[in-house]
Amino acid sequence: MPQTIDALLAPHAASAPAIGAPDRTWLDFAGLRELVAETRSSLAANGIGRNDRVAIVLPNGPEMAAAFVAVAASATTAPLNPAYRAEELDFYLSDLGAKALIVGRDEAGPAVAAAERHGCRILRLESDAGAPAGRFRLASDGAKVKAASPAAAGADDVALVLHTSGTTSRPKIVPLLQRNLAASARHIGQTLALGPADRCLNIMPLFHIHGLIAAVTSSLAAGASVACSPGFNALRFFAWLEDVDPTWYTAVPTMHQAILTRADRNKDIIARIRLRFIRSSSASLPPQVMAALEETFGCPVIESYGMTEATHQMASNPLPPAPRKPGSVGIAAGPEVRIANAANGFVAEGGIGEVVISGPNVTPGYEANEAANAANFFQAEGKRWFRTGDQGLMDEAGYLRLTGRLKEIINRGGEKVSPLEVDEVLMDHPAVQQVVTFAMPHAKLGEDVAAAVVLREGKSADERSIRDFAATRLADFKVPRRVVILDEIPKGATGKLQRIGLAQKLGLGT
Repeated sequence: MPQTIDALLAPHAASAPAIGAPDRTWLDFAGLRELVAETRSSLAANGIGRNDRVAIVLPNGPEMAAAFVAVAASATTAPLNPAYRAEELDFYLSDLGAKALIVGRDEAGPAVAAAERHGCRILRLESDAGAPAGRFRLASDGAKVKAASPAAAGADDVALVLHTSGTTSRPKIVPLLQRNLAASARHIGQTLALGPADRCLNIMPLFHIHGLIAAVTSSLAAGASVACSPGFNALRFFAWLEDVDPTWYTAVPTMHQAILTRADRNKDIIARIRLRFIRSSSASLPPQVMAALEETFGCPVIESYGMTEATHQMASNPLPPAPRKPGSVGIAAGPEVRIANAANGFVAEGGIGEVVISGPNVTPGYEANEAANAANFFQAEGKRWFRTGDQGLMDEAGYLRLTGRLKEIINRGGEKVSPLEVDEVLMDHPAVQQVVTFAMPHAKLGEDVAAAVVLREGKSADERSIRDFAATRLADFKVPRRVVILDEIPKGATGKLQRIGLAQKLGLGT
């Protein structure tokens, strides 16, 4: 069973397409394996070997995907958001202890300056016009150094380090081993029945676990191909579909919703494409959006559940003919999934508690953070379990339904409100296109319920009518006391809606 990136790439046909992009020629598996070997030699010549950390600041596209694969097979990758400001880059490069930074050939922005301040070796990614998508070479800005051993990474070497989002606290470093990546790629491939005939259109950011593992690594592990867009763009999405001819794509719910707003104008393209399924992950997919996607594209929508500490996938709805349950993130899809209580015990079937996981794709633990490891990992039934921070329950068939992040559950004077429950109700309002429910401060109750909504094009509604609609379906304490109508709801860097801190951003509170 493959335990390293090298092993994942090894068995596939040399001439089979591996990495591509709209309007580009394909890099095949033989070319990708050759690129990995060349990159390993180049890194070693620059003093970089196994478990040395290499930050990558590159735009989305096939070169970013190929750089991730090639570097992760030899050293430790640390992809960073190219939109980070100077102070953020200073923090991440320092916190990671990065030995080198990979940037574009002509990059002269804050990433280069931050690397120079921290003594990181700067490696410039160069590619030739007309070369297959993803083909690159590395050139060093620095003087010659003592070479490292050009050895392939082993199963217990760290392949990827990412930071947690840090929404409510200092970001934590999550190291993911070669065997973690291999296990997760295998789990996703099994869940989606991926094979050499499949092709993924990646629109997810490639500094995020969703794009790196679900789109890129799982495709390559299955001998399938992945076409990498320059980043999500609803205006260009349908042209990419036609050009790339994918069998699937994966995205966060806000991207799916943006795609749906342009679907009516692209019915001719939709009629010609061959999507086998659509995947959604990284945030809860409203059942209404799932239904609209399936009606529009004529294929099943597979909602999955993932997070960084699990090297992405934990649970997933299965492909037909097995049932897909709207509002559920599916059944265990790789690691074992249970519901736990605060005392490190497990709750009975149907009971609500914290989602916990155990399996080969789970990180060995946060780096240099004993307090976080003590709070988030525990031993039970002879296994090591990770607390996800999500609240949920399982039905009798093992389908998991999330009720929200524990930190996002609204505590209204002792009455607990699930933001996801309120979201789902408000999404049934005929004028509502998008919604996010969140806590706003209240002088007496501590917190109260608020919601931000975006209206459908050509539809109208006011705060009172939306609140009245909610009152017909929700207990009084769950009805939002404020409904803010926006042109666009603020999102994070990966397209996810952000509940924590939204009240402050919108100026709500007492």
